[in-house]
Parts: sequence; structure tokens; C-alpha cells
Amino acid sequence: MTTESIPITVRILNKEFRVACPENEQNSLIASADLLNTRMREVRDSGKVFGTDRVAIMAALNLTHELLLQRHNVTDTGDSFTQRIENMQSNIEGALQSSQQQNVEF
Repeated sequence: MTTESIPITVRILNKEFRVACPENEQNSLIASADLLNTRMREVRDSGKVFGTDRVAIMAALNLTHELLLQRHNVTDTGDSFTQRIENMQSNIEGALQSSQQQNVEF
């Protein structure tokens, strides 16, 4: 089943852009454009960066940095979770062995 692309108009820094987008991803595209617009306004309004191209690059770098931090945190959380499960398994195995040894002694 193929999804038809439809043109969507998004507004970023008071400029309109038409983007072809699969119909089922329209809301995601609009949310992405809104977030980009917000971040670009924040960079522009900081007064430290001039020029639309530079504002766009700085906003993209900031968003990419946040994405990479989130990915890193997910990996760390996954590793931590895996370690906790392994520790729990080890504790359970130890408790079972101890229990079996006590049963043999009786």
C-alpha cells in the first residue's frame, strides 16, 4: 500500500514553504516545523546570531545536540536496566543455590 504525498505549507520565520508529505505524516511535519520555527526565533531573538542561514544552522545544531543527548540517555538507561536485570538474575540464582544446599543438609 503506497501513501500519496500531499503538499503541506509550513511557516518558518514568516516565510512559507511547501513540502510534499505522506498524508499519514502531516501532523508530524507540522509539529516539526513549529518546533524548528520556535528554535529559530529563540536563536534570532538572542541577538547573538545574524542572518537567516546562520540562525537556521545554529537551531539545527541545537536540535541535533538535544537529539544525540536523548539517544545517549536512552542507551545509558538501557545499559543500566540490563545490568540491573543481570544483577537480579545473579541474586536469584544465588538464593536458589543456597536454598537447594539447605534442603540437601536436612
